[in-house]
This record gives sequence, C-alpha cells and structure tokens, in this order.
Amino acid sequence: MTATPSPTILMVPGLRDHVAEHWQTLLQAELLAQGHDARCVPPLEHDKLSCAARVAALDAALAAIDGPVVLVAHSAGVMITVHWAARHRRPIRGALLVTPPDFTQPLPPGYPAQEALAQAGWLPTPLAPLPFPSLVAASRNDPLASHARVTEMAAAWGSGLAELGNVGHLNPAAGYGPWPRAHALLAELETLAAQQA
Repeated sequence: MTATPSPTILMVPGLRDHVAEHWQTLLQAELLAQGHDARCVPPLEHDKLSCAARVAALDAALAAIDGPVVLVAHSAGVMITVHWAARHRRPIRGALLVTPPDFTQPLPPGYPAQEALAQAGWLPTPLAPLPFPSLVAASRNDPLASHARVTEMAAAWGSGLAELGNVGHLNPAAGYGPWPRAHALLAELETLAAQQA
C-alpha cells in the first residue's frame, strides 16, 4: 500500500493580500520550516476587488500544484474559495475556512461598500455544499459577520464548525499575529478528510 503524499498547503488571503504580521503569513513560514510544501495565492496587481480575478488567481495557483492540496482561507479568502468551488473542479483534500465575512450585510468602515462588492461579483454568496471536506473556524464577536450567519454558511457548505471564542476577525487588528491553534485545526481537518475519503 502506497502512502498518501503529503498535501501542499495553499494560503488563500483576503482582500488585503499578503500582510507580513498576519497569522497566514506566519503559518506558511512555520510549515515551510517544518518541511511542508506551503504556498500562497500571489497578490493581484490589478482588479483587486474583482471576484472573478481573485477566483482566477486561486485557480492559477492550484494549476501549478501537482498532487493533493489543502486550502487555508481567511476572511474574503473563504469567499474566493466558495466562488472557486462553484465554478471549477479539481480534487481538494480539504479546506480550513477561517472567519468568513458576511457580504450580505454592510461591513464596518474601511471595508468595501456592499454595492461595490455586488458590482465586483461577490454576491450572491454561494451556499451549495462544497465538493471537498471543510472546516469553518468561527469567531463569536467578528465585526464582519454574526456568529449565527457564519453557522448558517458552514451548514450550507456541509462544513464542520470549530468554535474560536471571542477572537474578533482573527487578524492583526484583533491581535493575531501568531495563531498556534491553526496547526491543531489543520490536524482536525486531516482527520475529517480521512474519514470522508
């Protein structure tokens, strides 16, 4: 019996792209130091608010990877992932979907307006079951989405739900930074994927 190859872990950032002190950036560095193949969807130079451009960038990053892939998406990266899954098909071993925003409600100041998001193709939010194992990590006090809405989205996607407690939007503004629990959630996702294989 051949062992399953270790998956490539692909970070799918939100609209702010690569942020040096973000937990995704730090997690990628930690995984690389441990000998894993960890990559990140490259930042866009143009059409930064375009959902289609973001989905195309994810698809191009996936096309460059042979073998199994685990996605680690945060914020709008979760929306990029579910829009990608509605349009494309390729095997994904699993996806960790962290603090998805609710684009059906106005976002706090400093974030794109709902009308701009709609014009850029983000709405409606895909709510079909995802064709791969997934785990949604939900904050109790996320300013970008109510806990009830995140729970509804996780159920619609067929995702497991990991409760994070009061972690805000789990970004540098909320104090993250290093997020050690990501490793435990990736292990939980791996167990989930093995059960559904």
